[in-house]
Amino acid sequence: MNRFLTVVFIFLVRLVTAPLPPMRPWVPLGHPDRNRPTCIFTVMCYNVLCDKYATRQMYGYCPSWVLKWEYRRKSILEEIRHYSADIISLQEVETEQFYNYFLPELKRDGYDGIFSPKSRAKTMAESDRRYVDGCAIFYRTAKFSLVYDHLIEFNQLALANAEGSDDMLNRVMTKDNIGLAALLETKEAAWSNGIRPDPSQIHQPLLVCTAHIHWDPQYCDVKLVQTMMLMNELKQLTQDAVGHSFRPGHKADPSHTQLLLCGDFNSLLDSGVIEFLNSSRIAANHPDFKELGYKSCLQKIAPFSDKTNEFTHPFRLATAYTTDVMPYSNYTYDFKGLIDYIFYSKNTMVPLGLLGPVDAEWFRENKVLGCPHRDIPSDHFSLLVELEMSPTYSGLGSNGFIPRR
Repeated sequence: MNRFLTVVFIFLVRLVTAPLPPMRPWVPLGHPDRNRPTCIFTVMCYNVLCDKYATRQMYGYCPSWVLKWEYRRKSILEEIRHYSADIISLQEVETEQFYNYFLPELKRDGYDGIFSPKSRAKTMAESDRRYVDGCAIFYRTAKFSLVYDHLIEFNQLALANAEGSDDMLNRVMTKDNIGLAALLETKEAAWSNGIRPDPSQIHQPLLVCTAHIHWDPQYCDVKLVQTMMLMNELKQLTQDAVGHSFRPGHKADPSHTQLLLCGDFNSLLDSGVIEFLNSSRIAANHPDFKELGYKSCLQKIAPFSDKTNEFTHPFRLATAYTTDVMPYSNYTYDFKGLIDYIFYSKNTMVPLGLLGPVDAEWFRENKVLGCPHRDIPSDHFSLLVELEMSPTYSGLGSNGFIPRR
């Protein structure tokens, strides 16, 4: 028996007898403001690892019964219900599982949700389409109502903005990743810090987006271009939402929009993707572009400054999770790193606390090679943040929005 098989055998023995992992710690970050009305809510981001990717070829260290969807989905739903977030952002949800499992189950708990599969579903027969994975957003209906939703298809945006770039057509357009956005509106129950807001401020817009960016480390340029297209689409959505909500003649400013951006970005903290999101800018000659021919077509997607040679986006974002708190959100045999994130508008939101990591000592003591595991149903860990949101203006209520989609 070779060394790898020996290690796997030992791992399987330990798997059956291993103790449960300790409860993940709650990391407090701040206290609610009791002097003015604020909206306090929790948000979860979770890549649930869809069934067709959970193969023995990919996860040879994991026994077949642990990989089975019938086993894993119960644990996933139990985890979602345990943390009971007000907004839930999921990736790698199969179409059939959304409509036949997650949606009906979570509706019983007071949620509603939206979903879209990856773009390849459009080219498939109905019998195959149900197995295509995609992104989902659930929201607690007691606190939020849905104004509209919007699908962001990166391959279609690449085609529309290629401007003759072979790299845009051959590298970006061939990847069918998506983003999914929902413009939510707060209800009175969301303002739960004990101070009732002015009636004109109750119905605040909150743009929520989930995304699943391309996975391959060899395509860091594609990841960055997809992220730039995502931010441009969100800019357009916020201009529509804010523009329709303000009085006539008032200039809409996306930087004032309350944005919540969650997802599996398949990118480490030092990547161009996270640099662009965190700093609102990226150099046109950033190494992640790989010196490929994107510059002219990206000027249609993102504002560009000749003076600084940078592309920008208009949002002021911060990530709730860094490696100081969460060393890894993806934990497999051959890769461990933080690639899932929850970004929030830092001028209107403050994190009050977040869910910490699975205990590192438990991994070491039980020789856990990677996940999924008997007690961890995905190769990703869920992220959970409690946020406090301030009103940005006196809203016009539900009738102030004009649905775009």
